[in-house]
Amino acid sequence: MSASLTSLALVHDRPFRRGVALSPAIVGFYFSCRTVSVLLAVRLFHADPQSGVIVSLLLDFALFALTAFDALGPGRQSFASFAAISSFRWSLVFLGFSGCSLLWSSTASIPAALAYWCAMACDFAIVVMLLRSNPLESTSSSLMKGYIWGSCAIGAVAWMIPSQSDLRLGDEELLGPNQIGYACAFAFFLAQFLIRRHEKAWTLPAAFLAITLLRSLSKTTIIAFALAQAWMLLRDRSIARKAKIGSATASAIVIALFWTLLEAYVDYYTHAGNQSETLTGRIGIWAYILNEALQQPWLGHGFHSVWKVIPPFGPFEARHAHNEILQQFYAYGAVGVCIFLALYRSVFREIRSVRDASMRQFFVGVFLFVVVRGFADTEVFDLSLPIWSIALIGSLIKYGTLPGTAAFVSNSEPS
Repeated sequence: MSASLTSLALVHDRPFRRGVALSPAIVGFYFSCRTVSVLLAVRLFHADPQSGVIVSLLLDFALFALTAFDALGPGRQSFASFAAISSFRWSLVFLGFSGCSLLWSSTASIPAALAYWCAMACDFAIVVMLLRSNPLESTSSSLMKGYIWGSCAIGAVAWMIPSQSDLRLGDEELLGPNQIGYACAFAFFLAQFLIRRHEKAWTLPAAFLAITLLRSLSKTTIIAFALAQAWMLLRDRSIARKAKIGSATASAIVIALFWTLLEAYVDYYTHAGNQSETLTGRIGIWAYILNEALQQPWLGHGFHSVWKVIPPFGPFEARHAHNEILQQFYAYGAVGVCIFLALYRSVFREIRSVRDASMRQFFVGVFLFVVVRGFADTEVFDLSLPIWSIALIGSLIKYGTLPGTAAFVSNSEPS
């Protein structure tokens, strides 16, 4: 009995294995940097876009296989501990229902849709296995750092390539400004989280990401980001008044430096822009997709059923509904909308459970960003709050050493 307890203690207290110490950072880097995989394949290696997609998917499956191999055997946490997290359970329901929707999907290619769904499920499984096998704090921190560096790489690529005809960052065919803006904004929040945990080295990458977000001229993302940051500054009383004034001043200076560009873009957007990018154009897209969604209102059209299925709107070909709720309704019907709302509700309830007011307001700000962005933009396959990040946030809130959690109190007590 004594030997068994000793063995169990050694398993529970084992250090972070050096053989996979970089694995979370590599995973995080991949989650972000895959955004430019098609662009690099076509512009740098002169391959076709499909090759870039295939390479990205193969890397995803390879990371899943490596993580699964490392996760064999006893872990620091049981899978039952993840099942105790409400958002984890609803994430499984979402993944399961979206996978089942392949049975009735009107997608242009079932094999392609299956591959994309498997990649989304692998993202979620990779994070869960990493958190199960290794220390939560170091794993989550490493994953975030990898994502931040991946987004910085996206920003660097975006600055180096020629701007689009409408003055925004990106490639006309292979890399949209909304993709750049979202990657930079989400990575900024992760850097902000690390800075709040006294890792000040991430201030410069955060500044670069914020400037790149503004330069991307991704309207919806910028508005959502600004509202989220304003919420944090106004609601978080732990931030010193001097720091708040400094942040506001720095933001004003950056906006002033880009003012000429912003004026030129507004003029282009008003007089010569692609109609699909205007509010009137978006309303047209929403109206068409809503009409199509009402044809199959209960179960929807299935996973990956917009691209190459919905006809082009002039020169613009939609890959999604440009609205989170509408996207869920079109793809998964009323059942999918209920699952989506239940999932986001569970995330918000977990955020509300954080007792530390400062950290709670931070997570509320992130959630606000996701919700506001979802009014006029979303993702092709995943949710606006990536499914893998829901596993990460839920684990940090439930078992991490965030201020105000039981784990933090326990670790703070003198031995």
